[in-house]
Amino acid sequence: MPAAIALEHYNVYCRDLAKTVDFYATYVGLRDGARPPFPFPGAWLYAGDQAVLHLISESGRTAQGSGAIDHVALRCSGIDETIARLKRDAVPYTLYKVPARPLQLIFIRDPDGIQIELNFWNEAPVDEV
Repeated sequence: MPAAIALEHYNVYCRDLAKTVDFYATYVGLRDGARPPFPFPGAWLYAGDQAVLHLISESGRTAQGSGAIDHVALRCSGIDETIARLKRDAVPYTLYKVPARPLQLIFIRDPDGIQIELNFWNEAPVDEV
């Protein structure tokens, strides 16, 4: 039987490639990186050495997957800086403290409305939580 050992990536169909790449770089901290020469527009966004988000744009597709995923979570660092940037740019967010865990969560939405959960482990508690 197969045994999953890691999440390789998730794939998102986006309407505006440049805007979506900028969003994930600015508010999530992913880096636009190397992508194979596919015959359609897209980008691969990296966390460290791993391309964790594949973006596809203007491919002519009319359907975009199952639509059943509620959110995507990414482990992050720098909760204070993240909140300051979100506030500065007036990006709506929701902040939570997970009970019985040293974990704080920030929920934001990307330009296509996908909910993104930013996980901050073992960082000083934010006052507004």
